[in-house]
Amino acid sequence: MKDEHRSGLSCFKAYDVRGRVPDELNEEIAFKIGQAFVAFLKARQVVVGHDIRLSSPALSAALSQGLNSSGAEVLDIGLCGTEEVYFATGALGTDGGIMVTASHNPAEYNGMKFVRSQSRPISSDTGLLVIKKMVQDNTIIKAGTTGAIHNTNIRNRYIDHILSYIEPDSLKPLKAVVNPGNGCAGPVFDLLEKRLPITPVRLQHTPDGSFPHGVPNPLLPDNREITAKAVIEEKADIGIAWDGDFDRCFLFDEKGNFIEGYYHVGLLAGELLRQREKPQKIIHDPRLVWNTQDIVTRKGGIAIMARTGHAFIKDKMRREDALYGGEMSGHHYFRDFNYCDSGMIPWLLVWQLMSKTGRPLSELVAERMALFPVSGEINRTVSDPDGAIKRIEKHYDGADCNKDYTDGLSMSFADFRLNVRKSNTEPLLRLNVESRGNRKLMERKTAELLQLIEGAA
Repeated sequence: MKDEHRSGLSCFKAYDVRGRVPDELNEEIAFKIGQAFVAFLKARQVVVGHDIRLSSPALSAALSQGLNSSGAEVLDIGLCGTEEVYFATGALGTDGGIMVTASHNPAEYNGMKFVRSQSRPISSDTGLLVIKKMVQDNTIIKAGTTGAIHNTNIRNRYIDHILSYIEPDSLKPLKAVVNPGNGCAGPVFDLLEKRLPITPVRLQHTPDGSFPHGVPNPLLPDNREITAKAVIEEKADIGIAWDGDFDRCFLFDEKGNFIEGYYHVGLLAGELLRQREKPQKIIHDPRLVWNTQDIVTRKGGIAIMARTGHAFIKDKMRREDALYGGEMSGHHYFRDFNYCDSGMIPWLLVWQLMSKTGRPLSELVAERMALFPVSGEINRTVSDPDGAIKRIEKHYDGADCNKDYTDGLSMSFADFRLNVRKSNTEPLLRLNVESRGNRKLMERKTAELLQLIEGAA
């Protein structure tokens, strides 16, 4: 038992539970997590959903049994995306929600994402460490009565809500290559298709936890090729790809070009602000900022920076009552969606923008890419990440710049800007560089910074 507890502890991360099945995460641990979740929240009713991984149904069942054993009712929404748990938790007014998923991790992994009432995230700063200790100490609630499991279908309400972000009558017919990567997005897309003027070209559409085409993660360049190629061959207007639990979506223009998530943030901020009369606040992460800030300011909004990571973005959005928050990693958050992230709302808003302007996606982003060229996030493994950051700061010592430490080190000069930050889990540095309309300068500064990071300068 002691060994099982020890292995169970390793699956608790900063924002969620994630580990190899069964050595790091198994049904016994899932059962105890359910008990601890009830003990922590004093929960009476909890939404539970799961992704398509082969281990997910059994882990979800064990989790639900643990919740029941401590007296909580389970509203089981079955196979779904993470955002459906977020929606159901808020819409049904439950005490919390748990999604069994490992998102884009390898097939042998699984995990859980946790929210309390109103879909507020539970991370290491807001209770996950307490749940971890309860699992370790085998803390349970001795319930007078055992809870029940209720199979709950809220998908039609979810679809109605997703469609409320757009004006369906304004949409022009769209031919789209859609690639869920055999994850959870396919069934939801199929329901949306029935109500929209869209002609889909489906790739890797059927949910399949064996991942016959690899784990769905469109951020990996090798995973983008099939979508990009299909867009060109099918003469589609757009390509859309999702990760496994579809809380992130990624876009390709009609030429098959992958659109960096950073420019997607600007498009969404501008479109949402267009729909509002009074000034609204927009939250963005610190990695790349100039394009977003420029669009938000031009549209009469207020741009606010927050630390990278869903828990930080969501907290900042709630405190500021922000309309929208976006991260360059493909996470997009909406006030009316419990301040949570959705992988379905973003592509619908971009389609609406294309329809209203009559411009293809390539034109919508080309101007922004020219105004604010970026390096894209570059990762480097280094033995001393802190030393590398200090070396960068010292290299520019005395230069006229603004420094910010919201997340790592950001330095803003007149014509270029950099952000360098450490990984939470690896000896890794993540570098982002942008410039004001000068791609060659951006490329030169990127090379210079990589030399500093690698200790060659």
